[in-house]
Amino acid sequence: MNPQDPLSQLRDIHLPGPGGFWPPAPGWWILAILAIALIAAVTWLILRRRRRNRWLRSAQSELAMLERSAAPDPQWFVQLNTLLKQAARERYPQSHPEALTGDAWVEFLLATAPEHRVASRPVTEALVESAWRPSVSSEPAQALTFARLWLGGQKC
Repeated sequence: MNPQDPLSQLRDIHLPGPGGFWPPAPGWWILAILAIALIAAVTWLILRRRRRNRWLRSAQSELAMLERSAAPDPQWFVQLNTLLKQAARERYPQSHPEALTGDAWVEFLLATAPEHRVASRPVTEALVESAWRPSVSSEPAQALTFARLWLGGQKC
């Protein structure tokens, strides 16, 4: 090494070390914030939907209990009508379906049924009339089929 030669005192070029994992680049921060916001929004929507459909799960479990105790008895039809009115009140609160009786209740059930309205009119009329008549004019199986169909089409 020559002390007179300043170039001989220079060292080789050293590249900087590779960047560490932390702190991440700004793009990764933005991506992380967007991912957290998306997860939070999806979670909120799922919980909101579950909360809005809680009445439906409750009605379906109550319908299953009624199915186990099915009997051609006017009291059983009263319970089924009560269940349908409670579900209708939750799904259509602006219509006040809990106050409907007779033909108006039948028309409401048929208007809000998802499908097969014409075919289920006799069943629906028999379901409503069997609640107050001394002799039942409908089979519980038919009434349960209609109720299951009606509740199945009521998701929010």
